[in-house]
Amino acid sequence: MTIKKIKEELKSSSHPVAKSLHHGNGIKVLLIGFNKGMILREHKAHSPAKLTVLEGAVSYQEENRVVELRQYDEVEIPVEVTHAVEALEDSLCILTQG
Repeated sequence: MTIKKIKEELKSSSHPVAKSLHHGNGIKVLLIGFNKGMILREHKAHSPAKLTVLEGAVSYQEENRVVELRQYDEVEIPVEVTHAVEALEDSLCILTQG
C-alpha cells in the first residue's frame, strides 16, 4: 500500500513524496516518488545509503559528479557529501540507509 499512497499523493504535490517502507536495527528503507522535474534539494546522508530507481529516471548530483539513473540502476551515496536528486521522468526510488 505504500507505493499506492505515494502515487496518490503525487497527484497533488509540488515536491517529492517519501514514505517509510521499513525501519529497525539501524536500517531504514524509504520509498521516494517524483513527478518529472521535481527536485530533492541538496542535503547530506549521515549514514551509508544506496539509491535504486524502481521506475522512471533521475539525475543524482554530487559536488563533483552527476549520474543518470534509469530503472534498476543504483548509486552508493557517500556519508556527509552534499547531493541532490532531480526527476528526469515520473519516478519511484528506494533509498536504503544504514
